[in-house]
Amino acid sequence: MSHSATGRGVVRRQVAAVGFYSAGTVASALNDAYDQRQALSRPAVRQDTDLAGITGGASTALALGSGGLRDWRTVRDCAATSPAWVRLLPAHPISELPQTMSLIEADREVPALIVKIGYYPVQAGGLGAVRTLGRLGVPVHVVAEDPFTSLALSRYRARRFRWRTTGLEQADVLVAGLADIGERIGRRSVAIPTDDEAATLLAEHADELSDHFLIPRVDPGLPRRLASKHELFLLCREHDIPAPEAAMVSSRAELVAHAEHAAVPLVLKNGAPWARLRAQMVSSTTLVHTKEQLLAFADTRHDDFRLFIQEYIPREHAQDWIVHVYCDANSDCLALFTALKLRSWPAHAGNTACAYTTFNPVLADLARRFCKAVGFQGIADLDWRLDRRDGRYKLVDFNPRVGNNFSLFQTRGGIDVVRAMHLDLTGRTVPADEQVDGRRLVVEHYDLAARMAYRGAERAMPAAAERAATTVRAFASADDPLPFLALWPRQSRQVLSRAFGLPRSRKPSWAAGSSMRP
Repeated sequence: MSHSATGRGVVRRQVAAVGFYSAGTVASALNDAYDQRQALSRPAVRQDTDLAGITGGASTALALGSGGLRDWRTVRDCAATSPAWVRLLPAHPISELPQTMSLIEADREVPALIVKIGYYPVQAGGLGAVRTLGRLGVPVHVVAEDPFTSLALSRYRARRFRWRTTGLEQADVLVAGLADIGERIGRRSVAIPTDDEAATLLAEHADELSDHFLIPRVDPGLPRRLASKHELFLLCREHDIPAPEAAMVSSRAELVAHAEHAAVPLVLKNGAPWARLRAQMVSSTTLVHTKEQLLAFADTRHDDFRLFIQEYIPREHAQDWIVHVYCDANSDCLALFTALKLRSWPAHAGNTACAYTTFNPVLADLARRFCKAVGFQGIADLDWRLDRRDGRYKLVDFNPRVGNNFSLFQTRGGIDVVRAMHLDLTGRTVPADEQVDGRRLVVEHYDLAARMAYRGAERAMPAAAERAATTVRAFASADDPLPFLALWPRQSRQVLSRAFGLPRSRKPSWAAGSSMRP
């Protein structure tokens, strides 16, 4: 390569880097300008917010209304007296936000909190939850790593708490942090977990947190079992639910013995979500094509050696489906939706990049029966794979929390799983209705790369999906534009690194070992 070509490449990368770093600042400025325009164009009806109890004993009371934040520096200085690991950042006036014209009678006096454990600043599920409840006028508070995450910049969020966690903290530390946030909110809130660690923490410590949060009273140990790959497989066997054949090996000797009779290809996973933090065996779902590739994992140096080995269903014989549910105190599904997964990223084995709603009664019955059998309560995101070789739908994953693509689903009356949970936990009736078919979800940063990977693949998008009546985008929204702008500075480098081999960004030093979930 010539020196001039190399120089041009360096310049392009430098320009891109400047753009990535500056975009967060631009987004923040746009956010402030947008809020000012809203304040000038609409009458302010929100009551004054007393920040004395929020900022660690500060006596300053600020009016959030037509005058805006009257003394931002004072608020910032007062907030500095709070514990270092929980910081309150300014809120949007909820009364100034547009509310969806809907017949849904949500209790706007009961707020919600997006609960997350670990470092993953880009998350579509939490953003969707903020929007869907915020559009009903429900105050939705968020936990955010910094002021420039999509969650923090959404105009529908109420307060944002800057709380950096890694997932490696002791449970009592996390419970104390959540209790402190609950105290600052000032009234019981509906807790909405966006990761498996948060879901298990809420379930296992529901009694301690019940003074601050409304939490489905599921069996304390059940979410942990459902999130564990091996325990989920055992539950499927116990309740006669089809699942790919699987095994958990707990030592190098067991892995060698298993490899002797294993039929490759095979899928390798960490045994549980939290294992990737403490004893990561694989960085993500991994496909091995030979026994030699499988045996290479015997050299992994971990005191806690636990590798989940799962049967591989070939792509040419498979079809991927997703199911989202909300189950009440009787484990009845008050909201249940099904969709066909069209593209994923990484290709064929990753997160949903594009999906299409179409109701599947066979799959719905399987999901409903399994949730009832295990006694599940709350929101869940289930991954199923149709094995065309035997015609059975097989349960691959059960995530006991709000899924990243739940915004795809809606009933004709506007109910989704997050709205259903808020209605149910606040004593309201969840209207029964059919799901809306013909909606297509596009997760922008994933689908950008997935389209290239799936080009010319044997699994073409169904014609019905190409003619989808509605396209739902995970981040882009005409009435809430800033989260989409905040997405690209964080994700563009990772997308480009996969497509063009650019160096991938590093985690901040404080987030070493963090949960990096999309």
